[in-house]
Parts: sequence; structure tokens; C-alpha cells
Amino acid sequence: MNQIKILNKNEKKEIENTLEEQFGIKEIPGKIVTRGKERLFLFTGNLTDKQIHELEKTTFIERIGIYFAKKEERMKDIRLSIEGTQILREQINKNIFSLNEEQAEEWMKGHELNIKTGKNDFLVMKYKDDFLGTGKASENKIGNFIPKNRRLKEKNG
Repeated sequence: MNQIKILNKNEKKEIENTLEEQFGIKEIPGKIVTRGKERLFLFTGNLTDKQIHELEKTTFIERIGIYFAKKEERMKDIRLSIEGTQILREQINKNIFSLNEEQAEEWMKGHELNIKTGKNDFLVMKYKDDFLGTGKASENKIGNFIPKNRRLKEKNG
């Protein structure tokens, strides 16, 4: 089993640089923690790195902090989770796609949106003042990453 890894200053800066380029985010407020290569967690608690590693010696820690992003290795991009877009909302100023009410409902049901954006990037989805996660824009659509267990249920009849 992979151990928890707390990113050092240089590794954190690399993530921040990518997020700044993608979304205008300049600073992650806390420690970035991983288990494995892709999922990034934000930890803002009071435990030191040493305390976290000592705790891990005595018990299994599945994760620490809140899941806020995923590194997309093949594209060298980072996809923010729903919580990631909400936590970092004050800094996000690039690649925002504003949804109307009908689009927001379809989005939250987990549907991809058949929209030409002219982009081939991750976009932060926004409805009014709410951030709803990240989609992947391609030529004719925006792909959806809302987990099945978090989607709005379809109305029957």
C-alpha cells in the first residue's frame, strides 16, 4: 500500500504553477497530500508532517484532508473536484464556463453538454455564484466528471 506523501515546497509550487496557468489560482492554502500518483488532497489541520507520518505507523490512514484535484498525467493538467472549485473559488479567474439554469441541471445530472466552446481544456463550471466542478471541453461538447453518487436523480414521469 502506498504511503501518504506530503508534497514538499517545490512539488507544491509545481501544482500551483499548473493551476495558475489553467485557472488563475496562485496559492493553495495548506498542505497538498497524495496517496498514489493522481488524487490530491488539501490538508489545513494542525498536524505537522512528522505527526502525520508517526500516526501512519500506528494506524492505516486512507486519506487526510479533502479531495480537491486530480493530476491528469497524460495531459499534464489538473482537474479540480467540486470541492476544489468551491474552496479555491476566490482565486479562479480563468477558464470559467457559466451555465444557464437548464444547463446547470443537466450538468448536475451527470450529462455531458453538447456545446461548442472553442476550447480544448478543463473548464470550471459555474451557475450563478456556485461552482459545480470541472468539465473537459473538446470540439463539440463538455465532458462531465460528476461522480454517479453525487448526481441529481432523474425525475420519473
